[in-house]
Amino acid sequence: MSTVALITGAASGIGAAVARRLSAGGARCVLVDRDGEGAERLAKELGGVSLAADVSAEEASREAVALAEETYGRLDLVHLNAGISSGVDFDAFDVAQYHKAVGVNVDGVVFGVAAALPLLRRSGGGAIVVTASLAGLVGYDGDPIYTMTKHAVVGLVRALATPLARDGVRIGAVCPGFTDTPLVAGAREMFVSAGFPLLTAEDVAAAVESAFYAESPGTLLVVQPGRQPVPYRYAGVPGPAGGERPPAA
Repeated sequence: MSTVALITGAASGIGAAVARRLSAGGARCVLVDRDGEGAERLAKELGGVSLAADVSAEEASREAVALAEETYGRLDLVHLNAGISSGVDFDAFDVAQYHKAVGVNVDGVVFGVAAALPLLRRSGGGAIVVTASLAGLVGYDGDPIYTMTKHAVVGLVRALATPLARDGVRIGAVCPGFTDTPLVAGAREMFVSAGFPLLTAEDVAAAVESAFYAESPGTLLVVQPGRQPVPYRYAGVPGPAGGERPPAA
């Protein structure tokens, strides 16, 4: 029985690389992207199916999961990858721009998890991997709102890891550094001229595949150029005076 994977932000960049990698391993892919034509082209290339949709709308995730069930009858892997930079300037705050970033980067993940869980459970379990960022682990001041959204999804992954594992659903995240994708296209020449190494989409796709099968629930894989992906470990926080220190997560 073929593995069935649902991938958001699948028309280009990391999502497309993940789709190609999983398909090469025999998976059937459901590809979701606002770029419907791009998603459709890739679906034809891989023998999968596609959906033109904006993940910031709740119905997009429900429709994508329904498409997986109608087409393949099951769902095993979910890669919640869709993401955008915010470009929000606190000196000229644009609330619509803010809501757009939160809608894609946070709501799209929340809606994706909520929609996928029932079918994953009916399929006997599976795995969800979220594309976060190093900006979900450190205070990246180049885009504070983007950083906030990535911290939010990392927190969601950590909080859901134990309860979902009880149902046989693993959830984790990849936290890549700057990656040569359309998201950073505007700054690519600056990185190159400064001699700053960029990850490839294929580098991150390999880490996503590893994250799907990570043994520890809630694994956060840090992905950096020239290094093997490594799980991130938080230090424990101080407990109450006189009490025991909470364990590191």
